[in-house]
Amino acid sequence: MAESIKANITAVGHYLPEDVLTNKDLEEMVDTNDEWIRTRTGISERRILKDPDKASAYMGIEAAREVLRDRNIDPLEIEAIIVATATPDYLFPATACLVQREIGAFNAFCFDLMAACSGFLYALTTGASFIETGRYKKVLIIGSDKMSSITDYTDRATCILFGDGAGAALLEPSEDDCGVIDWVHHSSGIGAEYLVQEAGGSRNPASAETVEQKKHYIYQDGKAVFKKATEGMADVSREIMDRNNLSDDDISWLVPHQANLRIIDATAKRMGLSSERVMINIDKYGNTTTATIPLCLYDWKHKLKKGDNLILAAFGGGFTWGAVYLKWGIES
Repeated sequence: MAESIKANITAVGHYLPEDVLTNKDLEEMVDTNDEWIRTRTGISERRILKDPDKASAYMGIEAAREVLRDRNIDPLEIEAIIVATATPDYLFPATACLVQREIGAFNAFCFDLMAACSGFLYALTTGASFIETGRYKKVLIIGSDKMSSITDYTDRATCILFGDGAGAALLEPSEDDCGVIDWVHHSSGIGAEYLVQEAGGSRNPASAETVEQKKHYIYQDGKAVFKKATEGMADVSREIMDRNNLSDDDISWLVPHQANLRIIDATAKRMGLSSERVMINIDKYGNTTTATIPLCLYDWKHKLKKGDNLILAAFGGGFTWGAVYLKWGIES
């Protein structure tokens, strides 16, 4: 029997807006302060895409272009593009189609995937499945969110959390045992009302009333989400370790969704990992939703060694949560 094909990450790219919104800046906007934000979230600053003519597609395009340059491939070689986003440019056409057009990947079929902060992991494993079947050889996965577009900067509970950014990864068939090894995903619609953008869909189309009531902004029940996120990310990370008989010594890096430093710490503790083996950039970027995990991979790419065991874990609205076990396949 032929050995199964593994999907390997062969290149990563990123985009971050130039404008920085610091905690000091937020002190001038809402009733908060730098110490309060840092001690409760771990965030010191976040990036904001201020240009009103640029959105998630623009950032995803820039991240994709970096992947193409890094891998030195023709965009026509890309066979599929999956964009994970909670803030698509439009409900339709898909943001992925806008990316395809601008990078010239006209042989790729494209679609968006919406699973809130878990979206990149869901997209990664969806793309990996295309590779594993042998149907495709180059699949581009992008996480891109302009969270500032749905953030109410008079709401002190949410405006401190979110930033804008994009990250991308190219999946190709592995030539060895590196690549995506296993994954676990979970969902629970019971938590739908705790983290939601109430208007803009077919249930509450845009109207003067929905705008006036600020229903196009993100709403979060912080306590409910924090409790479930802490349990979900920690438990699913432990679950995938147990499924693959991995001890804490076997894990090179935890790559967690960057929602809250306390959630990240709880996940690492559940896995038995010291902070030295946890990727953390929430202090610089805040929560960029679908972009947090690929941005971590980009920031740490020069520290990663081929063969490193990585656990990627995320939790998002829906509720959605999951973990991916992969063996890093890029030579350092």
